[in-house]
Amino acid sequence: MQGPARCSFFKALLWALALVALLQLLYLSLLSGLHGRQQRSRYSELFGGRRGEAPGRPSEQQKEQLKRALASGGRLDASGQYRIYADMLGPPERAGRAPDLVLATHTSLSNLHQLQELVGRWQGPVSVALFAPGPAEVRLATLMLYALGALCGPVRQLVSAHLVCHSGDLAAFPELEDRAEFARLKACGDVFAKLARAGAGRRNYALGANASYPNNLLRNVARGAATGHYTLVLDVDMLPSEGLREAFLALAATLGAEGPPGVFVVPAFEIRHTRRLPGAKAELLQLYQVGEIRPFYEELCPRCQAPTNYSRWLNLPPGSSLNIAYTVEWRDPWEPFYISANSVPPYDERFKQYGFNRISQACELNVAGYSFSVLNNAFLVHKGFKVPSEFHAQKDAENQRNKVLFRQFKQELKLKYPGSTRRC
Repeated sequence: MQGPARCSFFKALLWALALVALLQLLYLSLLSGLHGRQQRSRYSELFGGRRGEAPGRPSEQQKEQLKRALASGGRLDASGQYRIYADMLGPPERAGRAPDLVLATHTSLSNLHQLQELVGRWQGPVSVALFAPGPAEVRLATLMLYALGALCGPVRQLVSAHLVCHSGDLAAFPELEDRAEFARLKACGDVFAKLARAGAGRRNYALGANASYPNNLLRNVARGAATGHYTLVLDVDMLPSEGLREAFLALAATLGAEGPPGVFVVPAFEIRHTRRLPGAKAELLQLYQVGEIRPFYEELCPRCQAPTNYSRWLNLPPGSSLNIAYTVEWRDPWEPFYISANSVPPYDERFKQYGFNRISQACELNVAGYSFSVLNNAFLVHKGFKVPSEFHAQKDAENQRNKVLFRQFKQELKLKYPGSTRRC
């Protein structure tokens, strides 16, 4: 082949290669664009609402917050046994004033539906720690938190949510293949209805083999979102009296910071039927008189609540404002529910499952010098009477194991507070 012909051949070859390369780049660009649209589509389609329901759809900010929370891989707790994904939905849209009163609660998926009524009653900042004991539960928990943030305005506005799972489990962003399961979720009520169906018939603490409910870890995680505020730590199936948050903040504004540290006890009750949950003390007194309401744990462990002095509290006339009614001394095995500054000692996270988890914390408050002041008009109501038959079969064995740990815990308090004359 002559020189000019060879040159023309190579030029043609180079042009052909350049064209191929250009086509490949164009193809990759189109493919990348398609993939990007698919990614955006799977996020927007996962909870696709009806036309005109754009406000219920997840915003880009919400999706990015969830992706950031998951991309962090969470953090391990002090024991290394659990992984914690904090602020799954980001900070609530209505950030509370400072100081505010934050309701901190904890739950597994089976009781997460209780959050709807709790948020509706509280009407203020709520921090919830959700425990998922296995990979399938972690995936479902992530999806349901995403659905709540996407479709439930009150949750988005008021709730900070934290996912806790075993350290070997990793949460991931919902995939498009999950859409079929959630295609019917068009509104907030749909999400909570699905959660209620999923939790129907399940018993507390019955999580399956090799899964312990880390209630004290969950309480600490939920309370950790309330730095600088007051907190009320509740089980998710309890409701506070109406207006408690606003009334307590008004009371707190009148109290000085001087004097020994203290907590504010909120008397707890349980109600037979949940169709009529009292909001004010006058309503509670009426239901108490006809046997529909009784002191919390009256059948299971009356001594665990006796120092609250229910007879004295019930005989106090309902008042128009919240005040301290009386102060009582702690005695074993009292486990009061209370409002406190968030600086109180944390719950001991070694206590899991049933028994001594809240008693241990109240015991430490006593040894540390805290006073216990009972509020006059505030109260809590547990949904349903607590009866032995509602508990799982391992309850007594768990209680005995935690009893041994509690003995050790009390000895450790003597070393932690060597100058204290109080014991428990």
